[in-house]
Amino acid sequence: MASIDLNADLGEGDPFDEELLQIVSTCNIACGGHTGDVQSMTATVRTALANGVAVGAHPAYPDRNGFGRTSGYLEGDALYEALSGQVRILADIAAQLGAKLVHVKAHGALYNDAVKNRALADVIARVTAEGPGTPALVGMANTELERAAERHGLMFIAEAFIDRAYEPDGSLVSRAEPGAVHSELAVITTQAVSLAINGQVTSRNGDVINVTADTLCIHGDTPAAAEKARAVRDVLENRGVDIRAVQR
Repeated sequence: MASIDLNADLGEGDPFDEELLQIVSTCNIACGGHTGDVQSMTATVRTALANGVAVGAHPAYPDRNGFGRTSGYLEGDALYEALSGQVRILADIAAQLGAKLVHVKAHGALYNDAVKNRALADVIARVTAEGPGTPALVGMANTELERAAERHGLMFIAEAFIDRAYEPDGSLVSRAEPGAVHSELAVITTQAVSLAINGQVTSRNGDVINVTADTLCIHGDTPAAAEKARAVRDVLENRGVDIRAVQR
């Protein structure tokens, strides 16, 4: 039976977290960079544990005013220290509650910048490699994030997006452009099936491109996120795809 992981970015103050944690198999928890605090991290880890959902860190540029969406916000040692602190606090909370930190996935502009920036990707990979139990690194395949994971000896989990539009080169359409985030449920479920079963997605110009995916992301801050996640899980399972966290 085919299988795929379904992940969501949570702990960001959105109203769908508890319901999403009954649907997804993995969560990425905001750990204080773009948003999140000890209370939100603790609540999200606890609910994830109760639902058997794998826990990962979702560190970001320390840009709470811009919600981590300002490109090039920080780099080098300063970024390393900021990300290390974020991952460490979530890892400590997880350990106290009996959860294991299984992966690190950068947030927002940091993720998008690191896809093409070797130095940024190396900072993220270094922080991940120093995490307790050596978590996996999540990112888009065939990017600097995957290459950084290889250099640092990390397991890499290739991520694709079911609610984002793709460019013909396999990159994501910028959020600054109209149509970057899919809103129609039929489009989202169709893209999820294509990615999970065929490893393909239709780009915005109509080209069908190959996309490696171990995990599919649905953003927890999109309208009706839980409804969309449930529909995606249902349609995938009806097509014979098992929803489960990536096995390490």
